[in-house]
Amino acid sequence: MSARRVFYLISVLGLLSLIVIPVFWWPYQWAIVIILPYIVVGLYDLFVSGSNVLRNYPVIGHLRYALEFISPEIRQYFIETNRSGRPFDREQRQLVDRRSRGMPDFQPFGTQLDVTDVGYESASHSMSPKTVADEEARVTVGGAQCKHPYSASRLNISAMSFGALSPNAVEALNAGAKIGNFAQNTGEGGLSPYHLARGGDIIWQIGTGYFGCRTKDGKFDPAQFKERSRQDAVKMIEIKISQGAKPSHGGVLPAAKVNHEIANARGVPIGEDCFSPPGHSTFSTPHELLEYVAQLRELCGGKPVGFKLCVGRKSEFMGICKAMAESDILPDFITVDGSEGGTGAAPLEFSDRLGMTVNEGLIFVENCLIGIDKRDKLKVIASGKVVSGFDLVQKIALGADMCNAARTMLFAIGCIQAVRCNTNTCPSGVATQDHHRMKAVVVDERKYNVANYHRVNIESFLDLVGAMGLTSPDQLTPNHIYRRTSNEMEKTYGQLYDFLEPGHLLRAKKIDENYAEHWAMAKSNAF
Repeated sequence: MSARRVFYLISVLGLLSLIVIPVFWWPYQWAIVIILPYIVVGLYDLFVSGSNVLRNYPVIGHLRYALEFISPEIRQYFIETNRSGRPFDREQRQLVDRRSRGMPDFQPFGTQLDVTDVGYESASHSMSPKTVADEEARVTVGGAQCKHPYSASRLNISAMSFGALSPNAVEALNAGAKIGNFAQNTGEGGLSPYHLARGGDIIWQIGTGYFGCRTKDGKFDPAQFKERSRQDAVKMIEIKISQGAKPSHGGVLPAAKVNHEIANARGVPIGEDCFSPPGHSTFSTPHELLEYVAQLRELCGGKPVGFKLCVGRKSEFMGICKAMAESDILPDFITVDGSEGGTGAAPLEFSDRLGMTVNEGLIFVENCLIGIDKRDKLKVIASGKVVSGFDLVQKIALGADMCNAARTMLFAIGCIQAVRCNTNTCPSGVATQDHHRMKAVVVDERKYNVANYHRVNIESFLDLVGAMGLTSPDQLTPNHIYRRTSNEMEKTYGQLYDFLEPGHLLRAKKIDENYAEHWAMAKSNAF
């Protein structure tokens, strides 16, 4: 007999021996309590289980699955180094935690980074540092076609839906936004009561499911949108075309999570799967997208309206640029998401293999807008792994006017990166609809963590800008950020990438070779 089943056979023989042992011999009677369940489990493993391991190693094979179940925690707590964790390493998580709690975040004994590693990034400082005014921490969003521009913080809460997040988490983020005078993006899950509970500024995201402003058959409902978008708390409207973590992919909120609150916020039936389609039904061409922007801006009373996308086919975004150049319609802002962005759940291939990174996307979008002479007419928002003040400096230098942060804001309210967002068993109560678990997020405590984290990051950001010899973040350029390209050399982003002259795509006799083919393919009347 195979040695791997010997232990199981001994257990069976042990039970059989109990049959012939006198029942009054009490010291051995307790053994049946252990051995009988052992035999039952073993028989199930041998003849019923679909696992190859359990068929070959009955009962004892469960140890393998038990260890596998706790391996993420083992790695995070005992094996992971300060810089090896993914998607956020321990040092980043601890930085957010310290800043959110108002604790000192100074680092002793020098950097732990290898500054000679390829990919290491830094900023160029000045021997004549400046003091940057607090007013530079804000930027006005809203072009000539906008009646009610919004004075936005340079850092805001990125899109996260009620349903993906617990009610307590949404409310804590909104309360923190109110204290810190910055904005919270609703995500595509609709404008819920928890987004409005504490009076924080709101960016209402309209996704492909039109949740909160949809007809029964899932189409856009102008009347509902008009009524809800004119609330004072709603400061901007964002059309979600795609997100970095799963570009061009829809989503499903399982029926088990669609309770009456989520159903009311989204405008869907209670207890049924809630589908978010991959694409929009209100537009199918660049010109139609801009017409939809104009329609929403009219319906909401002239508030800033823009769209969010992760750059994929370059010709498609250039098609939007051609439509901007041909029409009198401009968005008030464009949010550039990166493929490194997060989500509650996404197919592995979409998260790992689709989409342009946020830095590359920013540079491309910046060049396209400059190339059609429209860059100064709208604002650009960067969304993707913003952790520290340096991340703000880097992304604004590469073309953004402001940034959004999502997962780091969740760290501020207690997220521990357990990576169980899609299971409804979030151990910190942040990404769950379980009423017992969500109570762990105490709104009136965590709101201060959110506000603290935002405040310290903005202070750090302005300090860095001043240390670089600048008086405004608007003076940042790609030449201020260095990236090591080999162990012996580093270059600025201005040296690594070509940057177009104003109007280049419209007036140049010979378009830059990196853009010419995509510009020739771009169509304003089709994606």
